[in-house]
Amino acid sequence: MKKILNTGLIGFGNSGQTFFAPFIEADPGFKLAKISTSNSGRAQLAASIYPNAAVVSSADEIIGDPDIDFVLIGSPNTSHFEWAKKALLAGKHVLVEKPFTVTSAEADELIALAEKQNLILSVHHNRRFDSGHNTVKKVLNSGQLGTLVEMEVHYDRYRLNLRPEAWREKPLPGSGTFYDLGAHLIDSTLDLLGKPTEITCFLITQRPGGLKVEDNFELILWYPGLKVTLKGGMLVKEAGPVYTIYGYNGTFIKYGMDVQEEALKAGHTPNEPGWGIEPEKIWGHITYDKDGKTITEIIPSEPGRYQDLFSNVREAILGENELIVKPEQARTTIRIIELAIESSLTKKTVVYRD
Repeated sequence: MKKILNTGLIGFGNSGQTFFAPFIEADPGFKLAKISTSNSGRAQLAASIYPNAAVVSSADEIIGDPDIDFVLIGSPNTSHFEWAKKALLAGKHVLVEKPFTVTSAEADELIALAEKQNLILSVHHNRRFDSGHNTVKKVLNSGQLGTLVEMEVHYDRYRLNLRPEAWREKPLPGSGTFYDLGAHLIDSTLDLLGKPTEITCFLITQRPGGLKVEDNFELILWYPGLKVTLKGGMLVKEAGPVYTIYGYNGTFIKYGMDVQEEALKAGHTPNEPGWGIEPEKIWGHITYDKDGKTITEIIPSEPGRYQDLFSNVREAILGENELIVKPEQARTTIRIIELAIESSLTKKTVVYRD
C-alpha cells in the first residue's frame, strides 16, 4: 500500500466541513482527492476551500474511482449503511461518521463484509480523542477516587428554534438527539468501563413547534455497584458540570466541553500551535480527605487531539498499528441505542444483550 492515501469524502455538511476535511488536509499521509455533494452551494464552498480536490455531485463518482483508497462517509445517518457497503464492495477502506449505522444488524453486515474484503472499517467516534474523555481516563487510572459508585456525563446544547431543513429533526431512522449526541457518550463510556449489565432510558421531546423526534435523553447504564447517567438536552441555556464522578475516596467535577469543535468552526486547523489545549478555567478538580482535612486538587486537562483518530486509521490501513475505534465497539454503541429505545418505549429497565 502506498504511503499517501487518496481520499474521497462523501458529504460536505457539518461533518464533512468541520470534522473530516480539515484533518485530511492537515495530515500529509492523506490526499483529499474528491468531495461529493449534491448541494450546489456546498459544492462551491468545497471548491473554494479545497481547490486541489475534484468536487462531484454523486458519491458513486468517488466509490467508482479506482484511484481512491479511502472513503469518508459524512452523509445523513440513513445512508451510512448504503455507502459504506458500496465502498467496501469496491475495495475501499472506510471511515463512517457516527452513529455507525441505524441498526446493529446493519453494523454486523458491514463488519462481516470488511473482514471478507480484508479492509479497514472504522467509525468517527472522535470524542474518544477529546480533552474531557482523556482527562477522565487519567483520573480513573490514577485510582485517586477509589471504587466508583456513580458517574454523570452531559452533552448539552441550547437551540430553542427548530430547523425545518435539518434531517436530524425529522422523523427518520437514526434521527434525533439520542443517535446524534448520545452515541458519543455511549462510546466514551464503553471505552472507559466496558458493557453494562442493564439499561434504563427516557427519551423526551421538549421543544415547542411540532418536533417529531426526541430532543432530550437520560440514559442510565448499570454496572455492578456503579450507576452511570448520560444526559443530553437542547434547552440547556446555562450548562452545569460535564463530568461528575463519585468514588469511595473523593469526587471529580469538570465543567466545559472540548475546545476543538469551536476552533474548527472558527476556521482554525489542527496543525496550529496550541491545538486542543483547554483554558485553565475549565480544568477539573478532585476533592478528597487527607489527614483529617478536605483537599481540592486541580487536574490539568489533557490536550484534545481529534487528528489522532485519522492518523490511527491510516496506520491501520498501512498495517503499522492496531485500529483504536474498532467497528465491533461501534456496533455495541448501536446495540445500546436499540435497547435504550426499547427501555423508553416499555418504561422498563432492560438487560443488556448482544
